[in-house]
Amino acid sequence: MSQPVNVRSGSSIKESLSSWSDLAGLLRGGDQGAVVPVVIPKDNRGLRWMVLVWIGLFALTSGLVMSLNVAIEGPLSAPVNFALAPVALIVGVVSIVVAVLWWWRGSIIEIEHGTQGILTKYGKVQKVIAPGRHYLWHPWKRVDYVVDTSTEIPYTAPVVACPTRENVPLKSIEFFLKFRIHDPQRFVLTIGASNFDLVLSSAVQDAIRQRSRLVRTESAYDLRGSNVEDMRNLLNQQLEKYGVVITGCNIPDVQLPNQYQQHLATRERVSKELVAYEQEWELTRKRRIDTLLMDIERSKKVRDAKIVEVNASLNKARKDVAQMLQEQETEAQRVRYEIETRGRADLVAAENEAKAQQRLATAYRDNRAVLEYELARRRLDVGTTLAERAPRPVVVQTEAGSGDSSALSTLLTAQLLPQIMGGARSAGSSARAAEGLESARGAVAAAAARQQQLAEEYQEQQDVAMRRQFENGEGFGGRR
Repeated sequence: MSQPVNVRSGSSIKESLSSWSDLAGLLRGGDQGAVVPVVIPKDNRGLRWMVLVWIGLFALTSGLVMSLNVAIEGPLSAPVNFALAPVALIVGVVSIVVAVLWWWRGSIIEIEHGTQGILTKYGKVQKVIAPGRHYLWHPWKRVDYVVDTSTEIPYTAPVVACPTRENVPLKSIEFFLKFRIHDPQRFVLTIGASNFDLVLSSAVQDAIRQRSRLVRTESAYDLRGSNVEDMRNLLNQQLEKYGVVITGCNIPDVQLPNQYQQHLATRERVSKELVAYEQEWELTRKRRIDTLLMDIERSKKVRDAKIVEVNASLNKARKDVAQMLQEQETEAQRVRYEIETRGRADLVAAENEAKAQQRLATAYRDNRAVLEYELARRRLDVGTTLAERAPRPVVVQTEAGSGDSSALSTLLTAQLLPQIMGGARSAGSSARAAEGLESARGAVAAAAARQQQLAEEYQEQQDVAMRRQFENGEGFGGRR
């Protein structure tokens, strides 16, 4: 099937027999390169302390017998018994005390931290004892095995001649795992350390061969550092019944056949040449980039110098433009002030002319109103004179039934009639004079309103003409 796991640099597992003093060194350091998870401690107690017990009992018995003889016969008749009885009693007591101390000291065992012991009595396993100090008072009780249950034990298993998917045997696949014994009683009684080495190597070889059958030869190196969680689960299922759990595993190394190694060496040489070429190209590219960056920096400096020159020219042009604008603004201000001065002068002249025209119109209006008033007054006088001089018939009517138709009444009426008519005429003249005065006043008011309207129209025309002249930049009368 395959070569043993322990070939070359593979690990081996075994159990060793040692004293209690060497037990910790074997569990932690192993024995001649082999992993020792189980140690069988030597039990040196035995029954040698019983010799002291028998000697003590014999001495006590002898001392008691000699003491009885001395008590019965007296010390003078048995001087030897009298002398040896205390010595025998003392030797017996001391022997028994030493035997008890020997038995007590031999009953003490100490289980190191991280390990557990398998306690047996008459060869039958009773229980698993925890770390610490224990007393085995029964002389036939003993700790047959001390098992390391806290350390994750490393194990390396190189598997040779593993075929790939193309049935090409790989030179070797190194498999590394760590396991821990969580049930020492099951591990010791079911399989033992030496047998577990064979079972573990077989299980690892089966798992590695199943994995190698799934990969191609050219991708065999992908097994290094790959995920082997499925292999760990498979091994745990197989080793759970032995009280062992796999805590971690990986594939640190894979060796291909010599032919593939030559191809791999060629590929590595080509890859190194490629890396060297890439490095050379990287240096060339960096050199070119540095040259381009230097050119760019040089161009930036030239550009900055030109920008400074352009900014200086621009500032000078702005200064010239600002100066020119200032001069033009001064000239415009001077022209504006001149135009405003001329406009004010033309405005004052126009206002004076308008006031003269207004006064002329007022005088004309007043003269016309006076003339119209005088004409109306003369018309009234002529009318009054004509009215006074015009004959007016007077008809006096009397009632038919009054009986007043005498000549005397007619004479009296004729005398009173001129007076009555004179009063009527004066009253009519006063009324007509008042009407003529009111008519004259109305005419004067109408003439004044017309004159005011004409003056306002003339003023409005003058304002419009002056505004147009100002908008066209001309003075009064078309002057510039």
